[in-house]
Amino acid sequence: MKIGTLITENNIFLAPMAGITDLPFRKICRRYGASLVYTEMVSAKGLHYRDKKTPQLMKIDGDERPCALQIFGSDADIMAEVVPQVMEFKPDIIDINMGCPTPKIVNNGDGSALLKTPEKIGEIVRKVSDASPVPVTVKIRKGWDSDNINAVEVAKIIEQNGAAAIAVHGRTREEYYSGKADWDIIRQVKNAVKIPVIGNGDIKTPPDAKRMIDETGCDAVMIGRGAQGNPFLFRQIAEYLETGEVTYNPTPREKLTQMIEHINMLIDEKGEYIGIREARKHIAWYIKGLKGAAKLKGVVFAIDSADKMRACLTEYIESID
Repeated sequence: MKIGTLITENNIFLAPMAGITDLPFRKICRRYGASLVYTEMVSAKGLHYRDKKTPQLMKIDGDERPCALQIFGSDADIMAEVVPQVMEFKPDIIDINMGCPTPKIVNNGDGSALLKTPEKIGEIVRKVSDASPVPVTVKIRKGWDSDNINAVEVAKIIEQNGAAAIAVHGRTREEYYSGKADWDIIRQVKNAVKIPVIGNGDIKTPPDAKRMIDETGCDAVMIGRGAQGNPFLFRQIAEYLETGEVTYNPTPREKLTQMIEHINMLIDEKGEYIGIREARKHIAWYIKGLKGAAKLKGVVFAIDSADKMRACLTEYIESID
């Protein structure tokens, strides 16, 4: 698939998720077949004011490329001004977040709040595109709420102002992640623009991915929550899209072995204190549905030592064989 000057191996992407799509998780998903991964969103104002924590979110490893670095903000001049700082990390794409629904983001006029001001969207996309040496893409939602569904209008503005692709989540900001994603709005956007459209929302199985492509005509699918604890999904989707069936099904031991590697990567990247605490949610996702998962979850959430965590999980793996 082609996005501006970038060509990806396939059309199965990892969605940007705050607190989730850090370097270790992106590398793992890339290994299993995600052909484009996205960083957690980075504040343009944080870069502008030289916040010390912001660069930690921007590190990109060669093993995960191609990688899109996602920024957010509502001041077009600041968004364009920080592009050189973003480019220091050599992203393959700069993605602009206009879909985040969280209050702390929208209350500042950022994220999905921008859907209420289409004219500002155009200015941001134009200025960032003019400043960027790599393709610029945008992620949006269906609209602000059920009375303000404007994804098609916004998509046209985004295209007219220089974006190379657009990702559409089929929910409004008001819906957050509740209910069912509206895939028809993705179809409408696809029919309205010529740039590639990436469909996002409720892809949890390989058949879901194919159905979204068939029903909407979207050029690529973007997997978010469906990949939590399940990076194997990318390989399964790729196989299903190619052959119509899935023969790859990881065993519990394979899942848990990957989980332990993931935890080790988190600890190596972020240190024991932060790594262990961030690992807990991933462990809960990896073990979901396995025998004794509830009990294990209660145990690991109380562990704050890397050695104890590894010993506990190794013992659990041996117990389920």
